[in-house]
Amino acid sequence: MAQDSVDFSSHYQFWMQKLSVWEHASTSETQQDTCLHLPRFQEFLRQMYEVLKELNSSTIIERFPTIGQLLAKTCWNPFILAFDESQKILIWCLCCLINKEPQNSEESKLNSWTRGLLSQILSAFRFDTKEVELFIQSLGYTPEDYCPGLLKNMVLSLASELRENHLNGFNTQRRMVPEKIRFLSRICIPLVTLPDIEPLVEALLTYHGHETQEVLWPEFFDAVNEAFLLKKISLPTSAVVCLWLRHLPSLEKATLHLFEKLISSERNFLRRIEYFLKDSLLPEAACHPAIFRIVDEMFRYVLLETDGAPEVLAAIQVFTQCFVEALEKKNKQLKFTLKTYFPYASPSLVMVLLQHPKEIPQELWLQTLKHISEMLREIVEDQTHRSYGGPFECWFLFIHFGVWADIAAEQLVMSETESSEALLWLLAFSYNPRDGSLQRAKIMVELKAALIHLKKLFRSPTLSAKDLQAVAAESPDRDPRPALCQQLSRRLLLNFLLWAPGGHAIAWEVITLEETSGSGGGEISPAQSSCFSLLLLLALFLDHNNSQVAPTDEITHEIIGFLDQTLYRWDHLCEEAPRSRKLARELLAELHASSTSPLNVGRGCRDQDP
Repeated sequence: MAQDSVDFSSHYQFWMQKLSVWEHASTSETQQDTCLHLPRFQEFLRQMYEVLKELNSSTIIERFPTIGQLLAKTCWNPFILAFDESQKILIWCLCCLINKEPQNSEESKLNSWTRGLLSQILSAFRFDTKEVELFIQSLGYTPEDYCPGLLKNMVLSLASELRENHLNGFNTQRRMVPEKIRFLSRICIPLVTLPDIEPLVEALLTYHGHETQEVLWPEFFDAVNEAFLLKKISLPTSAVVCLWLRHLPSLEKATLHLFEKLISSERNFLRRIEYFLKDSLLPEAACHPAIFRIVDEMFRYVLLETDGAPEVLAAIQVFTQCFVEALEKKNKQLKFTLKTYFPYASPSLVMVLLQHPKEIPQELWLQTLKHISEMLREIVEDQTHRSYGGPFECWFLFIHFGVWADIAAEQLVMSETESSEALLWLLAFSYNPRDGSLQRAKIMVELKAALIHLKKLFRSPTLSAKDLQAVAAESPDRDPRPALCQQLSRRLLLNFLLWAPGGHAIAWEVITLEETSGSGGGEISPAQSSCFSLLLLLALFLDHNNSQVAPTDEITHEIIGFLDQTLYRWDHLCEEAPRSRKLARELLAELHASSTSPLNVGRGCRDQDP
């Protein structure tokens, strides 16, 4: 690109002078000179486009103030326009001058002037110039008004013809031939970002002929998809769905574009993930099973590549939630069976998981959770259900509806239920589907012991941090608890802190300690440093005398994710829990503050609010 810029600048004045000479002389010698230099001029046009496409319209005018004159002289030279290749490159260059969102009158004038030149190119050889002028005058229009109007009418006429084309069926006398449709798609490639061309682009995308092979140019799909992803073109959802159904690389690129957004941003919270997803139109387009299956497979691949990263799990959960909302809006009665979306899953299990907790009375949540756990356990541990895939397929389906696992952890702490066995199994399975039944049973025994102790403390009028330490105190002669067991125990403890009155008091004590220590200006002990990250309480799950009591970035992120996910779920379920909600917001704010404090510099905790 740098070499193109140098060559373009060095030849710019030469070709400006040549165009001026060609413009003011119509002798045979001038015409011969034009034809002689035409191949070199076409190469100059290509270099010009390579330079202009990297710049916005304002920068182009600033760096090349006379470029409008150069392009205008080129557009009015019939010898140059007689070559299709010159027309195409010239159209590309003019499109670079179009400002999609003009900020002032000068930019609007430039857009109008540029569209006039485009109209001149498109209509240059339809009529003799004198005939066109006489025709315009007879209609009472000026050339400035006529050219944009002509372009608009041409576009609307072609779009209308395309829409009517498939209605004519096999009536070949009235149908537009495939060659013409293919030619139209090729002509539109450099024009897709022009607002005046959008009706024709939409009509081409939604055109359904009777051809056995795709008639539109692949480059047309690429150009439209890129313009859509970069917000340079506005298309209705129906046209975008047609684009992705007809051109698989465009759908894959759109999904990868979404992944790049999620990865490149600072730590993404669920509301931000939801915004990115809805803005991409992928959940709405996924109402078509073919699109859903492809996007879902790409999520599966990313999940496996990242070894089940929490951010990917959250994105899948929010994607599914947005998809189900779009499905309900689009189809009060399902157009496609659920089997087409989840072909490897038990239809009855899918039906249960699809029920939104908000639509079920809270007193029935335990019953639903128990039913989900029993169905999953039967499929995972019973060898007769291999038609529904192995443990991973069941787990991959379940994480789409991960809100039920979050509710299960909450219900385990809050409710006096006899279904704790089913809920503990569901929680253990949701965190690691690879464990066998024996290993999962051991984890359930550990969690049940901690849960029994938490329930006793839940009813206690007074509570201290030392009481919580006993919940998971490990005996010196026992092996350390598995990492999964510690993670699940943290999840139960966090729910306890949010819901138990005594847990509220301890959490507020941590916030008060942090505020007091932060304003005192004195030395901060390791124990107080743990409080700054709200991890002193969670470190109680390790041996208190162990050097591992220092909090880790991974656990900090885990807690931030839990609090954000909990607040997001409460908002969506319209759950009324003012004290718990306020506490969760305060704790989340303190974690944000501590992650950017001097204590954490060099430790990796640099996540900011989205």
